[in-house]
Amino acid sequence: MTTMVPYDRYNRLARSMWPFGSDWDDLFKWPTEIADAGTFKMDIEDADDKYVVSAHVPGVSKDEIDVELNEGRLSVSVDHKESDEDKGKNYLHKETSEWQATRGVYLKDAATAGLTAKLADGILTINVPKQVEQANVTKVTID
Repeated sequence: MTTMVPYDRYNRLARSMWPFGSDWDDLFKWPTEIADAGTFKMDIEDADDKYVVSAHVPGVSKDEIDVELNEGRLSVSVDHKESDEDKGKNYLHKETSEWQATRGVYLKDAATAGLTAKLADGILTINVPKQVEQANVTKVTID
């Protein structure tokens, strides 16, 4: 009986040694916060005759974005650099930084012609037309 520890004391002890903060829920929040650092979110919509891909890239200029379609794989790469104006400033606290990220999605029936992209209000919208799917099966008659 001397080795038994009341639950409330054990809980306090565990929280003091817990590396993720005082809340047990931080354990489940922590990996997703790490995964979100240095990347951007994308939405892909199937709009009948085309795909509409929206990439949320606030604070990024169009010169820092590269969009490429290669054999059905659409890749969006961002290489965000700090401007020369920001380098000369003496920041006390700064939460923005230089970062690079690439996101990709496979669109099996994406056409290579007619792609359009527009950057407005921090959202890159890419319209990818669909190509007419041709049947790959040939019926052979037996003589």
